[in-house]
Amino acid sequence: MEIDITCNLEGFRRFLVNSTCRSFIPESYMHDPEVFPEKEGDQGSIYIEAGDKVTLKKFRDITFINARDILGIIYTSKSGNTKLKWRQFRGKFGRLNGDASANSLANLAMARVISPDDVNAILAEAGQLEPQPEESQGTEEQEASGTDAGQGQQASG
Repeated sequence: MEIDITCNLEGFRRFLVNSTCRSFIPESYMHDPEVFPEKEGDQGSIYIEAGDKVTLKKFRDITFINARDILGIIYTSKSGNTKLKWRQFRGKFGRLNGDASANSLANLAMARVISPDDVNAILAEAGQLEPQPEESQGTEEQEASGTDAGQGQQASG
């Protein structure tokens, strides 16, 4: 699915971590906004274009770097189904565009780059999902018992 949005750098950094190295990233790197995963090769890649970049440590096929003044990031998934580019346009904000798989859309939502509603809208637009109604309907069980999610709450006043 094609994506073209504005997002902050930290959100995209969280997406990269969730998509590539969440299970083995050192805890201190996880919460450092200047630490990014970088990766080369045929099985997916991440390239960080930055004014200042220092290699910290290599784990498995990921090299963790400390980067400042990020200008751009190019990400290709292992499967090749996701190809995203983030380009800085002002401070820590940039434009994210490219093609994202359904799994990458879920990871973008988990990283709070996009909302779950955005994921549904993108999938629906691509014909991958039935559009969801704006208001959710009660379940058959709720209707049979006469309960609704909003009932049972008392008004204070």
